[in-house]
Amino acid sequence: MAAEVEKKPVLEMVQADGADDGCVTFVMHNEDHTLGNSLRYMIMKNPDVEFCGYTITHPSESKINFRIQTRGGIPAVEPLRKGLSDLHDVCQHVLNTFQARVTEFKDGQEKPME
Repeated sequence: MAAEVEKKPVLEMVQADGADDGCVTFVMHNEDHTLGNSLRYMIMKNPDVEFCGYTITHPSESKINFRIQTRGGIPAVEPLRKGLSDLHDVCQHVLNTFQARVTEFKDGQEKPME
């Protein structure tokens, strides 16, 4: 029988005892500045977010502590979901635009120059 390997969750939610849902730290495993900075930017565009920031505990660890604090009793999970969705949409737009331009370039290369 093979030993089962315990999988770490990709996302953990850390909340102080008695704290409201509007002030939460999310621990994202196997992530770095690439996701941290771009996601922080997208979340800070939300007017319901009072604070959003992240830290990397140590350069040799591949996890980030991502802190969100909201206004008006809105749960911190909502801006996180919206930020991830918005970031996905932006990345999809960049990918689609890039692929269209590559196709356009390749089509232009096949035509003889005048």
